[in-house]
Amino acid sequence: MGNAKKHHRLVDTDRPNLLEDTFPYTLPPRIKLHGPLIEYIDGQPVEFDISDLETRPIFISDTTFRDGQQSRPPYTVDQMVRIYDLLARLGGPNGIVRQTEFFLYTKNDRETLDKCRELGHTYPECTGWIRAVKGDFRLVKEVGLKETGMLTSCSDYHVFHKLKFRTRQACIDSYCEVVAAAFEAGVRPRCHLEDVTRADIEGFVLPFVDRLVEMSEQVPEELRVKIRLCDTMGFGISYPGAELPRSIPKLIYKLNRECGVPSDRLEWHGHNDFHKVHVNGATAWLYGCDVVNTTLFGFGERTGNPPLEGAIIEYIALKGDTCGIDTMAITELAKYMRSIGLPIPDNYPFAGRAFNTTRAGIHAGGLRQDERIYNIFDTETLLGRPPRVAITDKSGADGVAHWLNEFFGLRGDERINKIKVHKLARWVIDQYDQEGRLTAISDQELEAKAKELLPDYWKKYKST
Repeated sequence: MGNAKKHHRLVDTDRPNLLEDTFPYTLPPRIKLHGPLIEYIDGQPVEFDISDLETRPIFISDTTFRDGQQSRPPYTVDQMVRIYDLLARLGGPNGIVRQTEFFLYTKNDRETLDKCRELGHTYPECTGWIRAVKGDFRLVKEVGLKETGMLTSCSDYHVFHKLKFRTRQACIDSYCEVVAAAFEAGVRPRCHLEDVTRADIEGFVLPFVDRLVEMSEQVPEELRVKIRLCDTMGFGISYPGAELPRSIPKLIYKLNRECGVPSDRLEWHGHNDFHKVHVNGATAWLYGCDVVNTTLFGFGERTGNPPLEGAIIEYIALKGDTCGIDTMAITELAKYMRSIGLPIPDNYPFAGRAFNTTRAGIHAGGLRQDERIYNIFDTETLLGRPPRVAITDKSGADGVAHWLNEFFGLRGDERINKIKVHKLARWVIDQYDQEGRLTAISDQELEAKAKELLPDYWKKYKST
């Protein structure tokens, strides 16, 4: 038997309800969550309290110089120093971008680390990355880092097939020897549970983490082990009811509440093989993992990692405040990365050349009337990127008028209405109807025709 149908009464009004509490426009749309999240763990309902999300200290970490370099030719030393400097500006004085990690194997790696630290930024803190072998650990001691990641692969694909351990016990013993060496040297180990979403959670992961927690209880607080949950193949699932090892809520619950790893020592590291990388990272935040590991523009091994700039916007949406973040640095980073050959797609969110450019005439008409209609937030103020239109046969007079207003920098009563652009709009249509054109019209072509067909505006706004 279905639920009884409910009658919904129209609330008639002559004043629009623009839901500005959720869509403030001056910031990314707010993400408002109410009540506890419910997940069934071992058949029992468990509540995850999210009431403190606005005040809870969650952070972003970065692996652009480690995982990010596994998908492209190596950066030069100067390039990494410039990127690091911009990351510090992006994360702001509160260190929202809290850490970044470096390889330590080559002379260039160590030179880069030294030059980045010479900049004097408190955040992001520079950390290292090594394999879980004693021979690698000397590198961490030599450069004087306070924290290093170490690869502690945990699925049987890795334990038996890649690392060739004869038993799981031998594998854990080997990992823990390196952890003990880190403690002895006064360095905090960050254990990267590689392939955790394809591992035997109850039979290997939890006993291993239990041992790490027991070892941590014997050392000062600042040395205690951090755990990075590595969704190496992108198998993680955010959906309630998903089973282990793929369930992100259940994984975090097991480590947080059953093993006793505090939220501030849990970090999520994802991959985008199934197009879930960003939402999986945000899900980790919600269910008690304080840090999401990211790369600039998502570039990383195979399909990439959680995009750092996406995490930044998500952070602001969850907090309802920029918290000192300099969002303009996203645009500067995108410009710089393109200049050194990183291919950012034109339609890539927040950073692509055309991410807020519309080609539809009806959308351009909406932008001309009120840019909030077809712009996600105030991209000009937050990113230095006003909404634009690309002129095609679908743009119409509205699109041409919007393009001209942006080109001439017209605001308010100065803006050109579509009646005044009929000659230029006619020329655009003729390009397609008479000339058989198939491509969008470039800004350079439009500039030339605007100078010819709107000489008064050109003289007033472009002659100086």
